[in-house]
This record gives sequence, C-alpha cells and structure tokens, in this order.
Amino acid sequence: MSIFDDDFYSTKVSRRTARKSRQEDTRLPFVGGDRKWSNLRIAFISSLTSALAVALLFGLFFGGFDEVGGGSSDASRVKTAMTGDPSERTINATAKVKPAVVSIIKEQMFSLGIGGSVIEEGDERSGVLRKAGVGSGVIIQKKAGRAFIVTNYHVVANAAKVKAVLTTGEVREARIVGLDQITDLAVLEIDGKGIETVAEIGDSSSLRAAEFVMAMGNPLGMGESITMGIVSVIREVIPVSLNQNGINDWEQEVIRVDAAINEGNSGGPLIDLDGKVVGINSMKITDFGVESIGYAIPINNAMPIIEDLISKGYVSRPYLGVYSIDLEQYWEQQSLERIYEEGQKENTAPEEVPSITEDIKLPDQVLAGIIVLEAVGPSGDAGLQFNDVIVKLDDQNIGSQMELRKYLYSKKKIGDDIVVSYYRDGELKTVTVKLAEKEEE
Repeated sequence: MSIFDDDFYSTKVSRRTARKSRQEDTRLPFVGGDRKWSNLRIAFISSLTSALAVALLFGLFFGGFDEVGGGSSDASRVKTAMTGDPSERTINATAKVKPAVVSIIKEQMFSLGIGGSVIEEGDERSGVLRKAGVGSGVIIQKKAGRAFIVTNYHVVANAAKVKAVLTTGEVREARIVGLDQITDLAVLEIDGKGIETVAEIGDSSSLRAAEFVMAMGNPLGMGESITMGIVSVIREVIPVSLNQNGINDWEQEVIRVDAAINEGNSGGPLIDLDGKVVGINSMKITDFGVESIGYAIPINNAMPIIEDLISKGYVSRPYLGVYSIDLEQYWEQQSLERIYEEGQKENTAPEEVPSITEDIKLPDQVLAGIIVLEAVGPSGDAGLQFNDVIVKLDDQNIGSQMELRKYLYSKKKIGDDIVVSYYRDGELKTVTVKLAEKEEE
C-alpha cells in the first residue's frame, strides 16, 4: 500500500499502466524485449554521458582542451584533465620558468663617519657599498656567452653595483645594459656560463579576464616565491609620477592581477599556465583596506623596449628638447606663495614653495598648457625661450607634460616636423621644430 494516493508519487505500478507500457515497448525498434536489459543499457549510457560531460567541463575550466595542433603542450593538458589533478599545470609551468628567475640586489655607497665627521668624497675610505634594495628579474635571452635579465627600472635605479642571485644560490656580478624610466624597465647582463634555461615569451594580448596567472620573484628578500591569482583587468591605464613628486607625468598601460605582488617581487615574471612570460611584475596598491591589487607590464609592450635597451642601451624616442612645468602647477605655486606671504600657511619655510620669478602673461581664456623652463636641442634651435607657454602641438591641444609626452611618443617619429603653438608675452606664436632622437641622459 502506497503512502500516497495517486500513481504519480507511488512506487507501485497499476496493471493498466504496466499493460500500456508493454504495448509501447513493442513499437520501439531500438528497445529490446527484455526490460531488465533495457534498464541496464539506459543506466550505462547515462553514466557514460555524465562522465564525458564532467571531463569536458573540467578540461575547459582548466584549459585542458585547447586548439588542435598544440603538440606536446596540448597532450599534457589532456593528461592533466583526465588524471583530475589541476595542480600539475601550475607545477609544470613554474618548474619550466623557475631556473630563469633571479633575485636582484642593488648596492649603493654609504658615507662613513669618523669621530663624528664624514670622510671627504674621493677618499678611498669615503664610503662603503651596502645593500640598498632587493628585487627580481627573469633571464629572457642568452647570446655570445652573456645572459640578459629583464627587471624594473626602480629596482636598479641609482645603483652603484648590481648583483644577480641564481636559483642555485650562486651570486654573479651584473652590468646594467640599459634603463628606461618611462616604462619602468631595465636590462642587465651577467656571465652566461652554466645558464641553460631562458624564459619563453608569451602573448599578453591573448590574456582573458579570470585567466589564472602566477607571479614569481623574491619578495622582501626572502628567496624564491610563487603566488597565484587571476587576471582582473586585461588592460588598465594608471597615472604615474616619474619623479615621485606627486605630479603625474606619464600613464602606464598594465595588467591588473590579484596574485600577491610584494616588495621584492618587482621585476619578476608574470607567467601563464603554459609557463610563458606574459608580463613583468611592476607595482601594487598599498593603501589601507586594499588587498591583492597588483600590476604587471604587458610583455607585448615591454619587448620593443627591451630590444632597444639590449641593442642600444636606451630607448629611441622623438625629442623636442623642453624642460617644463605644467601651467596648472604654476597656478598652484602662485596660490601657495600668496598664502605664505599673507602668513596663513604655518610651518612652511620659504624654500619649500618654489616660484617662477617672472609673471606669465596669458589671455584670460588660456587655463592649460606647459611653461618652458629651458629650451635645448631642437626647441632651442627653433627659438623657444624661458617662460614661453606651449598650448598646442600640430592640431593637438597640450595641457600638461603627460599630454606632451603621449603625443610625441605615440604620434611622431624621429626626424618629423612638429608645429608648436605657444604664447610669449600674451601673444600667440607658432614655430616648426624638427624632432631629434632622444638619447640616454
């Protein structure tokens, strides 16, 4: 007796339903007469279908099934998916790159004092080299017995000496081949003897949001480290203060990731699950309440810079030849000076409020531009002078040093002519400047 009153919820089948079912079975050519055999087949097919579906989903989630023609890499992915151990991909990827990851030690000269006084500069006893910072790097090329390491500009800037520590623990002297502050990239070289592994360069343009990536490096000088996360934003543009003075004078295109990037990770590689370098770890947001927001320079953006640094020691860019200050910054300084003069700004020494001694004469409607502090090279030859206010390059309005750099580096080439519109003593003038090559400073 069923606990339910109707046949739908009951496990008991009525005679009428059973007769009807047998009649329908005889009309289905693909179902056998033995009902037990039919149920067995159905169970088998269901189990097989479920297993295939799970395998397919698992493979897609971890990238196990890629495009046809991937060779051994594809074969290993399929093997990983079938064995059910996704950690094998991360283990294999990091093992592939690990020998090419190095720690970078920056040393600077520190003055020595004897009897409360500092020894004069130039004396061989005037200072001692001490570790001033640590970072990371990755070997990306080996040529003519030398191994080339990519790292960040800020890792080795102002270094008196640089050393690279291999994963074996061996310390080697490194030479700075080239630096580029704008992109925060640097290339070092070391003796290539015994170095067998060179990191494989990937394609950062193929990255997708939520794709797994790993940051490798030397955080806090503690030795090798691997952190894992996902790509949060494929392409993000963030403002950068090149001189660390609070004034944003460049914009950097970066990959945002949630893999932990700590001090010392800078310059290390960001790799995908195939063990290919897709970025160079560069920075993170360190603010109260902020967690796991790190940035890496896309490898596709980095490689042209790296190639220039290796071949020439500097990055070839068009050069206008003006040292300048933003007009907006000038207005702020003028305001600070007035506040100071009125005695309203306490604890501010006069030297903390820099000024431009001559007044800038501009029409009332001109609120943005850059003030020329010094004109050298091409702009000096063309006649630009101190206190000229540049407001336009060709037909592009220019309101800041950042906009000037972006226009020059993205729209112009070395040897191009550029029309500079500027104000002098309140009068709008134009001059044509031939851009030269900006060499290493």
